[in-house]
Amino acid sequence: MGRLSRRALLGCAVVTAAGGAAPVQAQDVPLRILLGFPPGASSDTVTRLIADKMRVSLGRSVVVENKPGAGGIIANMAAKAAAPDGNTLLMTPLATMVAYPHSYSKLEYDPFRDYVPVAHVAAFQLAFGVGAEVPAKTLADYVALARKGGPYANFASAAVGSLPHFFGLLFAKTAGLDLVHVPYKGTASVLQALVAGEIPAAVLPISDLGSLARANKARILASSGAKRSPQYPDVPTFKESGYDIEGSAWYALFAPAGTPKEAVDTLSAAAIAAAHAPDLRQRLDPLGLEATGLGPADLAAIMKADDARWGPIIRASGFKAD
Repeated sequence: MGRLSRRALLGCAVVTAAGGAAPVQAQDVPLRILLGFPPGASSDTVTRLIADKMRVSLGRSVVVENKPGAGGIIANMAAKAAAPDGNTLLMTPLATMVAYPHSYSKLEYDPFRDYVPVAHVAAFQLAFGVGAEVPAKTLADYVALARKGGPYANFASAAVGSLPHFFGLLFAKTAGLDLVHVPYKGTASVLQALVAGEIPAAVLPISDLGSLARANKARILASSGAKRSPQYPDVPTFKESGYDIEGSAWYALFAPAGTPKEAVDTLSAAAIAAAHAPDLRQRLDPLGLEATGLGPADLAAIMKADDARWGPIIRASGFKAD
């Protein structure tokens, strides 16, 4: 028998599943990456960029399947139900894996039990911004206005139950403010409301607020990272502004529980290599996304830390999505 190539060996790997032996990463079967958000969103962009790189390094077809709905839950459920054969991955943000378990009383998946961490691929900062007509140049200015109550004590996010929603509540608690959350349906609606003066302030991904800030239609007062955003170096962090909070969001890849370690390792290596590619980093930078390229152990640790950070905040808010 002739020598088998590494690729052929990967194609021949097997896993014992409930129904018997199943092929792992068969080269004639596309790798599916499920995404719970529509085309055009930043999550779709990063997923397709990663998929293009993985297609080359793995030497197999990689297909992104958009399954929008229920804030990403539909895709998470599809990934949970998929065969653990190395042919399905889930790309999802922090919210579905960290926030939802504390805000849905009947969530039908367990982030720590039903999935295997594969790779942490990108992170992004949130930001607190105000409309151009709001007389606040700094976060301290805004806090002084909000203490007076009235319309300045309102802030918006793009969705109820989202990480920006809860980050706004965290800021309010830390600053001793009684802020009222006003949810909108999507980022575009929030940006329009800021420009029109319908809402004085908002918490959004920093790149989304940046488009208005560059047009002098809004001001970004603070960013949520441990350090300043490379894209917006003039914007201070919350900590620099006197409020000891931080919280970056992320996108990460997961496989269905039971996926063999050898398959996870192969997929993880391909995803990490993709995230570290210089041209991919250049594509993500204008979107306010920082390519990370961290492996399964790091992703598991990040999930655990974020769960400990956000769980108490979400539970204390009393918010329930269902």
